[in-house]
Amino acid sequence: MIKNLTISQIFVTDQDEALDFYVNTLGLEPGNDLDFGPMRWLTVRVPGTDREILLEKPGPPGYDPETAEAVRGMVTKGAGGGTLFFTTDDARAAHAALRAKGVDLPEEPTEQPYGIDFGFRDPSGNHIRLNQPHVAAGQG
Repeated sequence: MIKNLTISQIFVTDQDEALDFYVNTLGLEPGNDLDFGPMRWLTVRVPGTDREILLEKPGPPGYDPETAEAVRGMVTKGAGGGTLFFTTDDARAAHAALRAKGVDLPEEPTEQPYGIDFGFRDPSGNHIRLNQPHVAAGQG
């Protein structure tokens, strides 16, 4: 029945700022940037993949102005309800590279049972986790 997940969505407070962060800071690539009248359909993706992240600014047609403002307030507080989980080959090197780019990193890379990871927030307030998975016995 279901074959694939192609698009996930997060709310952002400023689409241009989000696009800059996800492309120029995190290294994702632009996807679609389409004007649908009352809304801009703006996506990014990890290079070499087809799954996109919709960077949606709360507003019409899905939300009236009052609700859109409430959603933006929740996102800014880090209460937007979602987290993006990315993987990397070297969590410590990625942490150092992000720090050098000025990203606020409240956590150091930490050994976990599943790998080495750390978390931070994008400029809108969305949570992001970056993980270097442990290689399972018999793999890689």
